[in-house]
Amino acid sequence: MIFTDSHTHLYAEEFDNDRDEMFLRAQQNNVLHLFLPAIDSKYHERMLQVSRNYSNLCYPMMGLHPTSVKANYLEELNVIADYLLNPELKFYAIGEVGIDLYWDKTFEEEQRLAFSSQMDLALKHDLPLVIHTRNSMDIALNMVAERRDPKLRGVFHCFSGNIQQAERAVRLGFMLGIGGVVTYKNSGLQAVVEHIDLAHLLLETDAPWLPPVPHRGQRNEPAYIPVIAQKVAEIKNLSLEDVASVTTANAKKLFNIL
Repeated sequence: MIFTDSHTHLYAEEFDNDRDEMFLRAQQNNVLHLFLPAIDSKYHERMLQVSRNYSNLCYPMMGLHPTSVKANYLEELNVIADYLLNPELKFYAIGEVGIDLYWDKTFEEEQRLAFSSQMDLALKHDLPLVIHTRNSMDIALNMVAERRDPKLRGVFHCFSGNIQQAERAVRLGFMLGIGGVVTYKNSGLQAVVEHIDLAHLLLETDAPWLPPVPHRGQRNEPAYIPVIAQKVAEIKNLSLEDVASVTTANAKKLFNIL
């Protein structure tokens, strides 16, 4: 039984004191595929170094996180474009990208422009998009829909929308990233998971954030993916083995690691 963490920031400072042990715990829990989303130029080299150190487990992405979109976003996008053209590097997605209007709306227009540019990069390099949305689900869905390009694909990471938004994302050719929030009482995510076929779901931690119950208040890490999978299995009345198998197959297909 093999699990996949489709979204995990293992290069974050929170893991600096026990990164080797954290990777060992992931392996002991059969979490053997770990996808690392980018944030911005301050972290790209950290991410790549961790990916090199644990190359048997890690798959890096490249992108500009919406909360890192500032006045200099064009410079950041140029850095991303250069990384993607480097023949010595391999990236498995453009991410994480998107729109975040929760903390600050100062650069909303720049976020939209950066998201649009990174959709262009996804199409140019034939890579999936890993989309972050916060207080912006309909905006992001509309921007994807407006492209009308069947080659545009990916995942709405840490999905937090309703059933109707989930159905629309699936119709657009996207998967839904399901993390620790599915274990939170009254989160609303359980109804979405019950409604949407497992063929459209990925598992993720978004570590070091959003740990599942019973680990709330602690640092999150990939070893907790089986806890999330067990909750999905309970909601959908499936075996843990089925959830592990299908969600891993979904990730391998989306990120082209077959």
